[in-house]
Amino acid sequence: MRKNFALNTLSVSVLLATSGNALAIEAASIDLGGVQFTPTLELSERYDDNFREVGTNEDSSWITSITPTFVLAAKDRVNLYSVTYSLNSETYHSFRNDDNVDHHLDLDAHMEFTSRSRLDLNAGYDKVEETADTEIDGVNDKYHTYNIGGVYGYGAQSAKMQLEFGANQEWKRYDNKGGLNDDQERDTTSLSATAYYRVAPKTRALAEVRYTDYDYESSSSTLDSDATAYLVGVTWDATAKTSGTAKFGWGEKEFDDASKDDADKSMWEVGVTWAPRTYSTFTLQTRRGFEEGSEGAENYIDTTSTSLGWNHEWSSYLSSDLNYTFINEDYENDREDDTNRIGAGLTYELRRWMSVGVGYQYKDVDSNVAGESYDRNLYQVKLTMGL
Repeated sequence: MRKNFALNTLSVSVLLATSGNALAIEAASIDLGGVQFTPTLELSERYDDNFREVGTNEDSSWITSITPTFVLAAKDRVNLYSVTYSLNSETYHSFRNDDNVDHHLDLDAHMEFTSRSRLDLNAGYDKVEETADTEIDGVNDKYHTYNIGGVYGYGAQSAKMQLEFGANQEWKRYDNKGGLNDDQERDTTSLSATAYYRVAPKTRALAEVRYTDYDYESSSSTLDSDATAYLVGVTWDATAKTSGTAKFGWGEKEFDDASKDDADKSMWEVGVTWAPRTYSTFTLQTRRGFEEGSEGAENYIDTTSTSLGWNHEWSSYLSSDLNYTFINEDYENDREDDTNRIGAGLTYELRRWMSVGVGYQYKDVDSNVAGESYDRNLYQVKLTMGL
């Protein structure tokens, strides 16, 4: 089965998220009796020369996107609560059967019971339709997910040591006709525990353990597994104009099916921000870890990714963004894909509540499997508005 994997089937919103997004509008809110209501609207027009991400017989189209977002937020001293809903309507002018609307709903809460005890909660719902890298070329892939989770923290922020305990449950279901991709429906349970120890005023060492259970809905699935990660590292805030987190360790994946080989590999997660000037920021993100495979193909994908970005504000109203990403996907079945992606964008703030941006993104995938290599160009102009 052809994979449907997030890092390779990057949505356009992700592809262009860092193109022309250096300056954010300052949207005003409406006070509804102590609850702040903040609406925003994003309109974009883009040309995509290979929106299905295929190697031959590419389909291209002008695409109009309309994305309204509505946020309700309330604050009770140090406690914060919010509800966010957004939809993304896409019109494919050359392929009207691919028109689609995505829905996203998030409920968030941050509660501080004492200076030592706090809790963050999140619940979400996403209904998505994808045109890129689908199971059957020319047929959109439809699915929805639910999730609920939280992180409990103990220890004052200024204390020598802090502890965090996390839990999350996600349900993923497909809405395709004929049961297409039903074998990828799964429930995912994640648990984590992290201990922080302050070694300097703005630097903390950390040790982290994660456990994830993948439970596939199909009774014939052989991909049910448990994944465990052991990480150590350091996190620092605004030290010599640099902040970030670096974690290194070991990951293990054990399958319930005894006929499948278990896997264990080194892993890492690094995110660093360097701001030599208040108006210029460089970012580095790199990670290595396991991603889920596909029934009848590969058991898992060993994925390594590295991203570099530069965000620069040329004035109070003009900013630019440059970014580069490299992804290596090493499949357990000897397939290997290398992805290179570059992007550039400009944002011009017309008003406090309005900005216009232009962006370009190029993506190239080189695979050792025939028919899986392709390239893709996107050109976009975007208008963002608030109150």
